[in-house]
Amino acid sequence: MNKSLIALAVGGLAIGMTEFSMMGLLPDIANDLKISIPKAGNFISTYALGVVVGAPLLVMSSNKYAPHKVLMSLMVMFSVFHLLFVISPSYTTLIISRFMSGLPHGAFFGVGSVVATRLAKKGKEAQAVAIMFAGLTTANLVGVPLSTYIGHEYSWRTAYMLIASLGIISALTIAAWVPKLEADKETNLKKQTAFFKTPIAWVLVALISIGTGGLFAWISYIAPMMTNIALIAEAKIPIVMTLVGLGMFLGNFVGGKLADTFPPAKAVIFSFCAMAICLIIVYYTVHIQWMAYAMSLITGLVAFTIGSPLQMLLINNAKGSEMLAASAGQASFNIGNALGASLGGIPITMGLGYNSPEWVGAGLALCGAILAYIFILMKNKQIAKS
Repeated sequence: MNKSLIALAVGGLAIGMTEFSMMGLLPDIANDLKISIPKAGNFISTYALGVVVGAPLLVMSSNKYAPHKVLMSLMVMFSVFHLLFVISPSYTTLIISRFMSGLPHGAFFGVGSVVATRLAKKGKEAQAVAIMFAGLTTANLVGVPLSTYIGHEYSWRTAYMLIASLGIISALTIAAWVPKLEADKETNLKKQTAFFKTPIAWVLVALISIGTGGLFAWISYIAPMMTNIALIAEAKIPIVMTLVGLGMFLGNFVGGKLADTFPPAKAVIFSFCAMAICLIIVYYTVHIQWMAYAMSLITGLVAFTIGSPLQMLLINNAKGSEMLAASAGQASFNIGNALGASLGGIPITMGLGYNSPEWVGAGLALCGAILAYIFILMKNKQIAKS
């Protein structure tokens, strides 16, 4: 089981690097293409849109195939689309290939998280999911600072070539280590989509889409915020991203423990409220360099306690539709990506400063906490009726 989860984590590493490296490389890409930072931020939103489109379509179209074959195919697609991104010559073709590179993301985590729970011991399901997501957080701890350094010193295209290569390595480790689980032959389109005919499903989609926007309003513009307000040298941005990554790495395991110890919905409320508090602190203290460094670690930790509780919330409430629900969770997470990046850029374009997105992020996180509370009320009412 450990090797299987490590194989899934390698895929998470590649996906985490492509998603979060963009934040550290925004200034480099903007300079290279001679566009503004907010316009370069469209690469974040476009990738997220690719995840939203690809997650349900790829899961629904692949449910008849064995999970290990689906996971391998998704990572091969990932590598091919990233190679297209690397060689694309213009802003338009880069946007198109960036959209395509996001297509396998949600489906991989959707299928992978369900596979992880099937391989886990009873009562340890969330922690198994956390191991898979450890690849995502390891990306932030090691991969993102590395790709940010490569982008600064050489080229952002070289950084994304490395990411494309990791996709191939991921496909090979999945082939070698993930057990050949049987496909669910009884699953059909009607059964898969049944969960999404319930109001609870759409409350979950909304709370993930809106609440996680708080994370992306912060991290999407962290590089220009650190250089322009904290006055941290551009050469030290990889240090900031390493601290963010270390926080996310630790927070992921804290979140897995929380979701196995407390009801996932309560863990979600705690995480979103803590995130809002962190973002407000960042707004008021980022001009103090040591606080800027410290809050990069703390905010990253708090932000990623949300991952496992959200996945378990979806899987536990979508019997018979687990893979589609889990992939929809990743799609919703990336709606949050697009929402946070887009809304966070608005106050910057209005001249309110590179720390102004923190208020946008805090508001989005609090909305997520409120929606999680509404979910609890709806679930209690549903239980009372049954």
